[in-house]
Amino acid sequence: MRIKIGELILLLSKEESYLLEVSDKDFHTKSGVIRLGEIIGKNYGEKIKTHLGKEFTLVEPNIVDILERRIERMAQVILPKDISLIITTTGVSADSLVVDAGTGSGYTAIFLANYVKPRKVVTYEIDKRFIKLAEENIEKSGLKKYIKLKKKDVMKGIDEKNVDLVTLDMKGVEKVVKHAYKVLKPGGWLVVYSPNIEQVTSVHREIVKKNFCDVKTIENIVREWQVKKYTRPKTMGIMHTGFLTFARKVG
Repeated sequence: MRIKIGELILLLSKEESYLLEVSDKDFHTKSGVIRLGEIIGKNYGEKIKTHLGKEFTLVEPNIVDILERRIERMAQVILPKDISLIITTTGVSADSLVVDAGTGSGYTAIFLANYVKPRKVVTYEIDKRFIKLAEENIEKSGLKKYIKLKKKDVMKGIDEKNVDLVTLDMKGVEKVVKHAYKVLKPGGWLVVYSPNIEQVTSVHREIVKKNFCDVKTIENIVREWQVKKYTRPKTMGIMHTGFLTFARKVG
């Protein structure tokens, strides 16, 4: 596939990487200047050099590259380690209908939209500050046609029907469990992200009132190891971020 002006490109080397939009301008790196116009018409996988001879591979960015380098955050987001657990536990895939609330910066909606396209992720938000940021981030992601942002209070109900997955990350989330149950199709999943165990308890109390199965709460711990002269766990890492409560609608 030939690279066109305006496309996102990842410049990748062993020591450096840059995500940028292809243009006719010059791009300055610590290893020299790249004339971006020379990228136009090349194919992914080809090389380009700076004026100092440093070589970069032209790579098509994936959803993680875009989220980590291009999306702005205003509030705490559900991190990829937790979103990936949602995907693998619920089996959500292409053609799944997903409802997400609250939108926040749009991080979760964007990540999930990459997996369910050509279906949509419908995401609910009422905070005007978040709506503006989410709209900008969704535009940057390149997934706008697969995401519908609703400026509506999800506590008053969910409009969609026969939903495969409902993800909730918001205050007062226990009040939305009944709405999620109503719109989920049999076999559909509810997933609630909770920052503290007190909210987990409140959510679980509401879930057991409904006809759900496979109810479980998971804390997803990731520990990276450093492999040098001696191998040991890294001192710093992403450990506790929040709790994920899963529940599957029986019918």
